[in-house]
Amino acid sequence: MKILLTLKEIEVEVNKLARLIKAPDNLLPTYGSSRDFAHPHLEVDQFQYHYVIIERGQELDRKSTNNIQELFYWIFNTVTFNLALQYELKNRIRNQDSRKIAFTKQEELLRVLNPEWSERKKEEHLEILKRHPFDDLSGLRATYCGELRRKGLSEPEVKKLAYEKYPKNE
Repeated sequence: MKILLTLKEIEVEVNKLARLIKAPDNLLPTYGSSRDFAHPHLEVDQFQYHYVIIERGQELDRKSTNNIQELFYWIFNTVTFNLALQYELKNRIRNQDSRKIAFTKQEELLRVLNPEWSERKKEEHLEILKRHPFDDLSGLRATYCGELRRKGLSEPEVKKLAYEKYPKNE
């Protein structure tokens, strides 16, 4: 039987990794109990590690594994996503899909921690982009839709006019 790390041992390792990417403590999970508000926490039983999300007292998600590297990936997937969003916000390029900066930054942060995690995330990003390609005009289109709605146009009219003015990349 595989011996699992304790919550304290996991916390020590998570803190070491977090320092490598300058992740603040508020982005790290809690250990053994939930802070709630969809903040992740970790649990360990005799067989598995559990990555748990609770919001308003309700368990929204629970992922379980006996692979410590998989647990670390889940933790730092969330941490680096939040860091990447903060970075994108500070470095936003007008009329550019914000995911271009955020995805690249997340992959860069994960590469510092583990190159395999970065490659895994890159593949996940490519899958997202197959379903939802970059759209540099989405922000302009959304703003224009708001203007049209305030003028009292119907949703079909709003959509038609917005996509005529700011077409989606094909």
